[in-house]
Amino acid sequence: MWVFLVHCNLRQFHRIFLCLYVLWPPMLSQKRNPDDGDGSADGDNPDDKRRKFCFMSVVRDAISLQSMQQLLEPVIRKVVREEVELALGKYITNVQRNDENDAKEIYSSGPRCFQLKFVTDISLPVFTGSRIEGRDSSNLMVALVDTLTGEVVGAGPQSSAKVEIVVLEGDFEGGGDNYTVEEFRNNIVREREGKKPLLTGETLVSLKDGIGLVGEISFTDNSSWTRSRRFRLGARITDDNDGTRILEAKTASFVVRDHRGELYKKHHPPTLQDEVWRLQKISKDGAYHKRLSQAKIETVQDFLTHLYVQPSRLRNILGPGMSTKMWEATIEHAQTCVLDKKIYVYKPHDLEQKSGVVFNVVGRVMGLLSDYH
Repeated sequence: MWVFLVHCNLRQFHRIFLCLYVLWPPMLSQKRNPDDGDGSADGDNPDDKRRKFCFMSVVRDAISLQSMQQLLEPVIRKVVREEVELALGKYITNVQRNDENDAKEIYSSGPRCFQLKFVTDISLPVFTGSRIEGRDSSNLMVALVDTLTGEVVGAGPQSSAKVEIVVLEGDFEGGGDNYTVEEFRNNIVREREGKKPLLTGETLVSLKDGIGLVGEISFTDNSSWTRSRRFRLGARITDDNDGTRILEAKTASFVVRDHRGELYKKHHPPTLQDEVWRLQKISKDGAYHKRLSQAKIETVQDFLTHLYVQPSRLRNILGPGMSTKMWEATIEHAQTCVLDKKIYVYKPHDLEQKSGVVFNVVGRVMGLLSDYH
């Protein structure tokens, strides 16, 4: 027990000592002093008295010690459990702090790893001869980021490096972002024999504070002749980086079509003045286009006007060859058209001029006019 008390902290030692102070005296008081008992009968042997007294003392001491152990055992167990939990908590905290310090040391002292990334996605579809742009007609943007923090590297020699834009095979996955320089180089697509360079324009980009805007670039050939029938754009550093590995960038794969296909592409959204074949499921000079032209439905505005004023007639003009699914797709596309804010009022001659029907530019009823309200 004294060994245990030595290993306890001062607070826990006081708790156990208090228990001993409270519990021990009553136990000792239960021992009877041989001089306090009644006088022995005359004629008793003194040796028998001593042996009897010693035996009874040993029994009482044993009983007292057992009682004290039963009373102290829960207290001691609780103290030991609290001490173990406290020591274990301190140990875990120290381990976590050491791990954090080790991670900081590795980050601060270890070699930094950089990666190029395309910040903007390519606007689709892509046609030969047309400028490659980002979404919302913005410039493509390339950034140099730190792979550990994900932040743009705005300082240092790499932040002003030269970047080359190249064409990659559409099926080049490269294990996500885990590929070698050799794998990247082997998946660069060159022009077909006798053709112009596959990618023309400003294919070299200068980073400024880790960010570069891609200038005007375009494809000279479609992607149908490649093994995947798709392309990717890639970006790689051309400067010497003193052995620092800068992972190349690559976009998602996409199809490049011939420029003549752009003449027939659909508009999203269409305009009121667009020819009606710009709508989904209506091909230029196709059967549906010819039927609509015969009915004097030449533009998207004509189509929408018939849709809101005479929908059943419009459906009959297109005929049963257009399925319900195709009909719904065409209507949905047409309704994305941005309308002007003109409002028209129809007032029948046989009614007071203060009443009428209000409709928009394509004949859709917007409300009723009653007493000029």
